[in-house]
Amino acid sequence: MENDNDIFKALADPSRRTLLDLLHASDGRTLTDLCNHLQMSRFGVMKHLHVLEEAGLVTTRKVGREKLHYLNPVSIRQIYERWVSKFTEPWISGLTLLKTDVESAFAMGQKKPRHVNRIAIKSTPEQIWNALTDPSMTSQYWYNGAIRAEWKAGSPYEIWNPQGAVQAKGELLIVEPPRRLVMTWQLLSLSETAHEQPSRLTWEIEPHTEYSGVTLVTVVHDEFEEAPNTSNVLEGGLPVVLSGMKTLLETGSKLVGDFSASGEEE
Repeated sequence: MENDNDIFKALADPSRRTLLDLLHASDGRTLTDLCNHLQMSRFGVMKHLHVLEEAGLVTTRKVGREKLHYLNPVSIRQIYERWVSKFTEPWISGLTLLKTDVESAFAMGQKKPRHVNRIAIKSTPEQIWNALTDPSMTSQYWYNGAIRAEWKAGSPYEIWNPQGAVQAKGELLIVEPPRRLVMTWQLLSLSETAHEQPSRLTWEIEPHTEYSGVTLVTVVHDEFEEAPNTSNVLEGGLPVVLSGMKTLLETGSKLVGDFSASGEEE
């Protein structure tokens, strides 16, 4: 509940809502870029960004010498699950997941990470790694998909649905339990994504620096220049996956409803 209060307080300020709108329109912005759109000092913008980051609504990544700011949809998704979804028809959530703004962006000659999702989970890195690699657990929060792999760098993996079909597949690029997993991603369950080139998912699992027993899970989706439809689907889908992982690990329960890979309730 305390985190909910932080989020609502952060959203109460119109300047902070403007910053979120700017990041929604074009993610991965520098402080200088954001300052150009607000009638306030650089220090004032920094203070607002700090409040948003503390509330979990914004995350940051270093690219070269620049600090880039990204909208973190996971926190907003949690507020939706807590305060909105239980009052609405289940199928509505499937209609709110996708957004169509896809941009290719480069900063200082380096490709920017595009979708950055972060969530805090009351669990250990080892337990989170197990939830990420155990098919009996992924099937409870990853759109019913059971992951199958040898968990060695360079080996393939597949995610199977309950009907015995492969929902997604890829290659494990980096396997460093329990802290880091990098994998290519090809979504096969949708006609508009099945023939696109693989993109990339990077999972970073780190103990929280301030709160004992809490772990930060960050997922970056990038390298999707040849997979724009996959980008659209994962932009809405990854927050659901992370929220589902958090609920499962903290409560032992699944989020309400079972969902297929397309984001529709089964």
